[in-house]
Amino acid sequence: MKNPFRKSYSVKEMNLFRFLTRSKLFEKLSNDELAPFLPHLHLRRFKCQEVIFFRGDPAQAFYLIKSGVISLNLDIKDKFEILTRLRSGAFGEGALMQNTKRSYNAIVESDSCELYIIPQANFFEVFDHNVIIKAKVLNSLAELYHQYNTNLFRAYKSSYGFFEVNKIYKMEDG
Repeated sequence: MKNPFRKSYSVKEMNLFRFLTRSKLFEKLSNDELAPFLPHLHLRRFKCQEVIFFRGDPAQAFYLIKSGVISLNLDIKDKFEILTRLRSGAFGEGALMQNTKRSYNAIVESDSCELYIIPQANFFEVFDHNVIIKAKVLNSLAELYHQYNTNLFRAYKSSYGFFEVNKIYKMEDG
């Protein structure tokens, strides 16, 4: 039996919910838990080679790729080393933590790119009003970082200890 008091969503909202749940951070949220984020999704268009952010910039927004290709890279001296290229998904999860800086550059590689942007302040606003949403998103963030660590250690082992792994756990700036 259908509940007549249950909130119903438009086709546009349902499409946005499906889009959001393709991101690791949102995949465990219900439509009702995703709804508070909808007013904070800002669609922005970028051109080829446009910089979304540089390493060292304050992490003030989270990004979801609607279309296009993004290169995440590190600048090492006068060269750029590509960490990954993204055609879908999300990046900029450092914005879910206060007072963090970007650890890599994000640059558009395709002719054009469309990104949904959620400002950090809006994430925190949603978190302040719903502890369950906050717990689910931060749990997904922890899982994501655990996967990054697993990948890092796998790469370290396969490169026969090309660097000093103990440097990963030093808690210093830089």
